[in-house]
Amino acid sequence: MYRPAAFVVDDFVRLHAAIRERSFATLARAMNGGIAFAYAPVVLDEKVGPCGALRLHFSTNNSIVEGADGAQFHVSLLGPDAYVSPDWYETPGMVPTWNYITVEGQGIARKLSSDALRQLLADLSAEQETRLLPKKAWTIEKVPEQKMKLLLGAIVGFEIRLDRLAGKFKLSQNIKPEDFEGTLRGLDARGDAASVAVAAAMRKAIAP
Repeated sequence: MYRPAAFVVDDFVRLHAAIRERSFATLARAMNGGIAFAYAPVVLDEKVGPCGALRLHFSTNNSIVEGADGAQFHVSLLGPDAYVSPDWYETPGMVPTWNYITVEGQGIARKLSSDALRQLLADLSAEQETRLLPKKAWTIEKVPEQKMKLLLGAIVGFEIRLDRLAGKFKLSQNIKPEDFEGTLRGLDARGDAASVAVAAAMRKAIAP
């Protein structure tokens, strides 16, 4: 992706945090003379491979699984994004823009065994259930074994060991401080979840 210097993030701590926060990826691979896309929740294993690894699953009916074992995948996770109005700036003559966070990577997919696929489902639900506290966590053990066997037969799991990972955090780092503060006020006043999340990311980006 195009990454002007002001927006480049290559720190794995920040990139991994963004992946965990989003947890839902767009995946692409070359197939049949074109590009096939798929979408899946992911579990990040930070210490696997040079840049971490993602575990995920697709329906067996998804055509992207054909020949996927050993294929190269490109992965994109888009974080919060929001429109920025030039009316929020002190500097006149500015134009509208868009603030956002995105992380991209690539790696070779390897098919998971049945046991590893089951563990993926357990890990994925456990990770997401922690976000629902203080609700008592749902666990995979609540699924009857016969139903679980049918479920495992209907999906295919993969691990993608990332050999490249790059981030673009476009968060108004390239504008004057007074315009930056005006953008924060505008986003806070707008008040929707995406705008509030972008404002929080902006504050974190300039924190010492």
